[in-house]
Amino acid sequence: MKILDAIKNKRLYFDGGTGTVLQGMGLPSGTPPESWSISHPEKITALHKAYIDAGCNIIKTNTFGVNKLKYENYEEYIKRALECAKAAVDENSYIAFDMGPTGRLLKPLGDMEFEDAVSLFAENARLAQKYGADLILIETMNDCLETKAAVVGCRENTSLPIFVTNVYDEKGKLMTGATPEAMIAMLEGLGVSALGMNCSLGPDKMLPLIERFKDNASVPVIVNPNAGLPVVKDGKTVFTTDAEEFSDFMVKMAQGGACILGGCCGTTPEYIAKTVEKTIGIEYKLPEFKNKTVISSYTNAVEVKDKPILIGERINPTGKPKLKEALRDKNLSYILNEGIAQAEKGVHILDVNVGLPEIDEKEMMKEVVFALQSVTDLPLQLDSNNPSVLEGAMRIYAGKPLINSVNGEKESMDRIFPLVKKYGGSVIALTMDKEGIPKTAAERAKIAKRIVDYAMGYGIDKKDIIVDPLALTVSSDPESARVTLDAIELISKMGIKTSLGVSNISFGLPMRDKINAAFFSSALLRGLNMAIMNPFSEKMMDAYFAHNVLMGFDAGCLNYIGYAGNGTEETVKAQKADLKYAIIKGLKEEAVISAKELLKTNKPLDVINNYIIPALNQTGADFEAGKVFLPQLLMSAEASGKAFDEVKALMPKGEETGKAIILATVKGDIHDIGKNIVKVIHESYGYKVYDLGKDVEPERILECVKKTNCRLVGLSALMTTTVPAMEETIRVLKNYDQNIKVMVGGAVLNEDYAQMINASFYGKDAMESVRYTENYYTEVEL
Repeated sequence: MKILDAIKNKRLYFDGGTGTVLQGMGLPSGTPPESWSISHPEKITALHKAYIDAGCNIIKTNTFGVNKLKYENYEEYIKRALECAKAAVDENSYIAFDMGPTGRLLKPLGDMEFEDAVSLFAENARLAQKYGADLILIETMNDCLETKAAVVGCRENTSLPIFVTNVYDEKGKLMTGATPEAMIAMLEGLGVSALGMNCSLGPDKMLPLIERFKDNASVPVIVNPNAGLPVVKDGKTVFTTDAEEFSDFMVKMAQGGACILGGCCGTTPEYIAKTVEKTIGIEYKLPEFKNKTVISSYTNAVEVKDKPILIGERINPTGKPKLKEALRDKNLSYILNEGIAQAEKGVHILDVNVGLPEIDEKEMMKEVVFALQSVTDLPLQLDSNNPSVLEGAMRIYAGKPLINSVNGEKESMDRIFPLVKKYGGSVIALTMDKEGIPKTAAERAKIAKRIVDYAMGYGIDKKDIIVDPLALTVSSDPESARVTLDAIELISKMGIKTSLGVSNISFGLPMRDKINAAFFSSALLRGLNMAIMNPFSEKMMDAYFAHNVLMGFDAGCLNYIGYAGNGTEETVKAQKADLKYAIIKGLKEEAVISAKELLKTNKPLDVINNYIIPALNQTGADFEAGKVFLPQLLMSAEASGKAFDEVKALMPKGEETGKAIILATVKGDIHDIGKNIVKVIHESYGYKVYDLGKDVEPERILECVKKTNCRLVGLSALMTTTVPAMEETIRVLKNYDQNIKVMVGGAVLNEDYAQMINASFYGKDAMESVRYTENYYTEVEL
């Protein structure tokens, strides 16, 4: 029976940990577990059999870290791992090809191109199918865009079912900020067969998240926790949650709606056996279909339901000479400012239209989408009448976009719906066809139904079709507004969401805001769900916030009160000349311009101390408070780095601080995402960073200490199997000089574990690490 048929009828079980169990079977510290598929295949097969004997249905191949970047003979690793798995399975079990992250961040946060990541995952997917996997498990992913690259690479190169699990922290977010709701929206849009969470947290910490998955997922939910927190005993890594306690929590996971249960780091066949024993009899049912219209960014999900959604219209060249000029000049700074300004005025989604006949619209759309997603976490509406332009943007978009638009012509639907089906998304549907725009509301509703029915033939549900019944200029057709309003009401009663470009109604009239606001209010009362509008129109925004208060969508009137105190467009624009603002918002060009201006009248160190550092501290405080996430933190760091370059060029040599830190990912570990993030943040604060890279021997780190006389070292490890190498590195450094301070970080670490391996400090994120560095140098100076 194929796995997708099996999961319709019963709960399935993944196996547990690999690396941690193999260490107990003799795997030396620092040795990649994947290498044993070749050197000790009998032990890998024995591990698989032990899990199957424990009751698991799905075993993961020993390929978590295998790809063509890390191993020259990657195909041999994959082939041999699948041979080990096939030697263990029976007719009631399945082989999941295990695919972990690349270990690098994708641009703009890192240095890896999206298509390079797609190619990497695609090659693994082809080999997985070639050598006999039953499904692909994309696991331990901590970034939305890399997750998408993996899914796209697999979908384009294999017919195997795709399961995905991401790594959530105690706040319920990925490292780059995505919520479960955002990931569910994107992954279901991309067509994965099951999704969920693994690693990082123990089952107790995952339990609060299962409710969110149950409430939002329409596909089976996977839960593969760690065995609690890691600790060191007798030089070995062990975990705090035993099999009995672990399985008790897994009972609650099953009762909470999880369809596939298993384990990650620290779990063993005993954990799986007890989990199966205690949950096998719990009532099983697949998740119910969630009739939710959701648009998402790389961090946030916006659900379209009762409270109306605002779409900012200002990144659209129609009638905007300055934007046209910016597009011709490739002036992304102007466009980013427009996006940020609208976000600050309270829109929920940004419309992005870059259509000019004299530019390469496809490339410009990709550049603008890429840049906007680096400075704002709002979802985007990708707006073009060219399917090639839309596909280019949809492919690199981190999240589930809103597409504008399709109409009732068969040719239009056959161009757009395949893209929506492949990449996921909700789409604006215009009530027009070859005959034009109908004159009556009933005829427009008829086209709306035809579009919805046709979309279902492509496997696109009605919830992802949002109908725009079109507002025509009332000055040329006195019936226009009434017909549109009637159409909104009719279509809403059909259970279809509606959207409207509101300002079209007033073309050719003076004082257009008055007409727009009145029409907007009327449309909202008829059931309008979304509006493309100008958030700097005070009358339109007055109407919106007042409507929400009067309809009970604004508890305690808090949003209205906050809106009433917001600044005007002029005050928002005035902020942009400020260096602090540019750094906080991640605006690199503005940061350079502002720094140069300040340096005309300020000493270099004063610019650092009075502008750059306070701005970074503000972003850091917002990050620690959960108001902004890693992408904004990194973009802010990049902007400050550009400003620092201007300052350093004018700084006398004697004024340089000489403050430094040595960073390295420890021996045996080839993942350096965390270390690279810490590097960027430290450099943004002006520290010299000696970056030794990944898979670094303790002796090489000690050599750098001796050469530079730097006594502050930061060590990173992502894999449980490489934490002993971190402990060994600390021992080597402390033996040389007890005064060396070593801070550690990584997904498998925690405060207690750091103390056990004699680290000086545990940094749970990049901001905590830079705070420690600041304190260290403050104490040194004292």
